[in-house]
Amino acid sequence: MSLAKAHAISLLGLSGTPVQVEADISANLPAFVLVGLPDASLSESTSRVRSACTNSGFSFPARKITVNLSPASVPKSGSSFDLAIAIAILAAMEVVPNQSIQGVLFIGELGLDGKLSPIRGVVPMVLAAKNAGFQKVVVPLANLGEAALVQGVETYGSSSLLEIVQVLRSGAQWPDQLGLLERRDSSAGESNLGHDLDLAQVVGQPVAVNALVVGAAGGHHISMSGSPGAGKTMLAERLPTILPRLTMEQALEVAAIESLGGQLSQVTELNQTPRFQAPHHTSSVAAIVGGGKGFPRPGAVSQAHRGVLFLDEALEFQASALESLREPLESGRVVIHRSAGSAVFPARFQLVLASNPCPCGFFGSVKRDCSCSVIVRRRYESKISGPLYDRIDIRLNIAAVSLSAKLGMAGQAPTSDAARDRIEAARAMAKDRLRGLPYQLNAQVPGTLLRGRLSPGKQAMRLLDRHLHSGKTSMRGFDRCLRLAWTIADLEGATTLSAEHIAQALLLRGSDERGALQ
Repeated sequence: MSLAKAHAISLLGLSGTPVQVEADISANLPAFVLVGLPDASLSESTSRVRSACTNSGFSFPARKITVNLSPASVPKSGSSFDLAIAIAILAAMEVVPNQSIQGVLFIGELGLDGKLSPIRGVVPMVLAAKNAGFQKVVVPLANLGEAALVQGVETYGSSSLLEIVQVLRSGAQWPDQLGLLERRDSSAGESNLGHDLDLAQVVGQPVAVNALVVGAAGGHHISMSGSPGAGKTMLAERLPTILPRLTMEQALEVAAIESLGGQLSQVTELNQTPRFQAPHHTSSVAAIVGGGKGFPRPGAVSQAHRGVLFLDEALEFQASALESLREPLESGRVVIHRSAGSAVFPARFQLVLASNPCPCGFFGSVKRDCSCSVIVRRRYESKISGPLYDRIDIRLNIAAVSLSAKLGMAGQAPTSDAARDRIEAARAMAKDRLRGLPYQLNAQVPGTLLRGRLSPGKQAMRLLDRHLHSGKTSMRGFDRCLRLAWTIADLEGATTLSAEHIAQALLLRGSDERGALQ
């Protein structure tokens, strides 16, 4: 047989398109031609495949080999096509039975010696293969653990091209490499000891702890302003510990994003813990929202999907990087446009901003005097725009912990487990109230619904109306106060909003008159 077909996946962002790899061997002058809109990195696969096949003991015929990647209209990039190209050529040479590769998708990069190297993006590739109806997927052995995270499709791992050919020719069963990986991970995990973070470790910050619980229950964004050492980072790092665990579907979404970044190394089960991302304040716009040359790559906002994005020293970030957060904060996704096409990445995260009140960090501190002038403070505060500041639901002033708190005389914060139980109960109430609507958290509910079907009544709204008419809050702030009030009510187990819930929400929200994170 001079013509054979194998299958691979072309990945753009998290979306995968099945690609048919056709190999034809004709009686023309010896050549190796690759067509079908390959980019430069994919065009180099001809040399890798030729050397891998030769060094695995399969001599190339002295003929013209034409490989077509169909559909040709789909852009293709990377080295993940190597294995499928090699298998298609070997099937055309009748080294591999053509029927043995029907319905099988091949993913992997080949070394010159025929060994299979790990690649990025295996989870979204396997998901695309499953949605396209493939029953079996062959990946490099190093990627087998993450490939097996996708249920409903058989995944097999191999370390070399020769091993794959031997299995395909003999029709034997693939070895249980996944079981070996699970045993290896289990033994390695036993020696990896660490200290868990817990909300109970926070002392002397009862207001901030309560605000953290409210934020976690409703999915509200939080800002914290305070002098250095007040505990802003400590509070932010413990927010993921009180968030409910991810569902299996949510965990798979996060795993697909991490797979694109090559962060899933030999994993064998889904991680249901919400993620915590803390990019440095020198990070670029591309690092925050995503970018890349040619093909789009996810940024910190997508890596924090279903988790927490913490921007420490928020006012030191580039203004463009901060403003780039406005779209994902509203839509829960980010669209990256590059020359190869457009990719949509999910970005539904909880934002936590932390900053000093002024450049020296001690404005308002009772321990040290501030050396900054009013003009310097105003300029520093203006680094965050009004539209972005308006999207922050909870605004906290974090004061330094007193000596009595340090000595253990202050009240103890609840444990993360106890706080999570309250949060899960509050979210259950919100879910029940929003039944039949496409919203899960109070922070996602639009203002029209809050002021319509979920309106608390004129008596409870009177205080909020006064804030709106006096200019202390905007219409967006009006709606966000209502969302906060519903979250506070859910934490208390109340089914209706009261004036007290509105008052607590206004305290957490603060005034819109100031431009700083205070």
